[in-house]
Amino acid sequence: MTAEALDQQPATRSRKLSPFLKWGLIALVQLTLIALPLIDRLDVQMSGKEVTLALVPVDPRDLLRGDYVIINLAIARVSVDLPGANEAKEGDRVYVRLAPGTDGVMRAASVGKAPDASGTAAMAGTVQSVGGSDIRIYYGIDAFFLPEGDGLIIEDLDTERVNLVVAVTEDGRSLPLRLLVDGKPFKNDAAF
Repeated sequence: MTAEALDQQPATRSRKLSPFLKWGLIALVQLTLIALPLIDRLDVQMSGKEVTLALVPVDPRDLLRGDYVIINLAIARVSVDLPGANEAKEGDRVYVRLAPGTDGVMRAASVGKAPDASGTAAMAGTVQSVGGSDIRIYYGIDAFFLPEGDGLIIEDLDTERVNLVVAVTEDGRSLPLRLLVDGKPFKNDAAF
């Protein structure tokens, strides 16, 4: 073998590995894109403070995922009389600071444009509408999936008996963890 032939051999090998390397990188990028939302969900679940919220469930169905409860949080509609609420405009990102009621269920205590530095639980949301004496806020929590048949149980319950435990991070991100019926866990949606 001549020196010229030896010089050409590694170049040939690297060209053969090149398609595998390209496809490997493409697969890595796709897996990363899939994993990012899961990592964010785990971050909220692991680092978030658990708070209990009142809700008004409705029971629809999803053919692929079974039953689910549409989440209508009681704090989705806050009074314009709350501190800071009169400054909220439609489309604004706001932080609703929570305070426990006498029953332990969290209630909206104030509305602000930034998370509370004192460590008080505050859920981030977007103002959907401002009208009359209420402000409608969307928190990004709209459904809680249940095994087939369990949605009917929730549908038949008095709505005052059903609450939702949510993990809330310091920056206001939130994630539903479990449904409570009469203060006891009914179903869990947490990854761990």
